[in-house]
Amino acid sequence: MEKSNRRKFLGTAAALAAGTAATAMPLPLKGNKYPVIHHVFFWLKNPGSVEDRNQLVEGVKTLSKIPTVKELRVGVVASTEKRDVVDNSWGVSELMFFEDLAGQAAYQTHPIHLEFIKNYGHLWEKVIVYDAVDA
Repeated sequence: MEKSNRRKFLGTAAALAAGTAATAMPLPLKGNKYPVIHHVFFWLKNPGSVEDRNQLVEGVKTLSKIPTVKELRVGVVASTEKRDVVDNSWGVSELMFFEDLAGQAAYQTHPIHLEFIKNYGHLWEKVIVYDAVDA
């Protein structure tokens, strides 16, 4: 009888632990509210200049003031493992999220974006943009 009680206890404890872990895990979003993704990579004219990199990061952050930009992430190259599939030749990246394509289009001609290009364009030699929508 002692083995039966132990099995019940262990079974109950395992079920409770699994249930607790499942409720603590974030659920995947259904119908992402910001399905338009705009990812930009900048190659600096002076790639060794931390001052230029920091100035561009500061400039990119001003783009968050544009109303149609719902989320903005600014990044610099991470010190991750060097592999053939990793491109770490760029200096600064911006990752933006928009509610719709119209919002992304409005961003392109917004005065803050145009001012950003005017004020910080001298810092980069190359820019690549990847636009995507949730699949």
